[in-house]
Amino acid sequence: MKSIVVFCGASTGSDPVYREAAAALGRVLAGQQVKLIYGGGNVGLMGVIADAVLGEGGEVVGVIPDFLKRWEVAHNGLTELVVTETMHERKALMAQMADGFITLPGGFGSMDELFEILTWKQLQIHRKPVGLLNINGFYDPLLGMMDRMVEAGFLKESNRELLLVSGDAEDLLSQMLDHQPVVAEKWVDRQKI
Repeated sequence: MKSIVVFCGASTGSDPVYREAAAALGRVLAGQQVKLIYGGGNVGLMGVIADAVLGEGGEVVGVIPDFLKRWEVAHNGLTELVVTETMHERKALMAQMADGFITLPGGFGSMDELFEILTWKQLQIHRKPVGLLNINGFYDPLLGMMDRMVEAGFLKESNRELLLVSGDAEDLLSQMLDHQPVVAEKWVDRQKI
């Protein structure tokens, strides 16, 4: 795996454990010579992971829409900074550049990015691994909701299993490196339509 997109918050959160875990993931990526592709910001967990990768001599590519760059949140010390016109172009370009995806704790933007890329995997638009770094149980309620979707018949178990989950950066990266693309069942049951 040559490059991984990391989706994460523009905030560091209220507990130092999130900052520490983002930095640890950055060091793991740099140690494995995996290029970080991320949202290009110098704030929050975005800035933490970028600085951690750069601090270990790793490569970091930021992809940021022009309006955010003009808000002066772009990281100026990256290996490369790509500026797009829109958020949609940003996400599409990041997806095209990546060999896999990891989501750290974050807010609405991180959830949007996670679910879009996971939906694309479900629809077989890509076959890249999608991981969730569940720091300190942050995503336990979300994972419970996904299990509820399966129980209620809105999500097939095979599609629920498309998301790789770990609370440890090295373990999650190992799962992603071992990932074998599986064609999941179709997301729609035409017999019930």
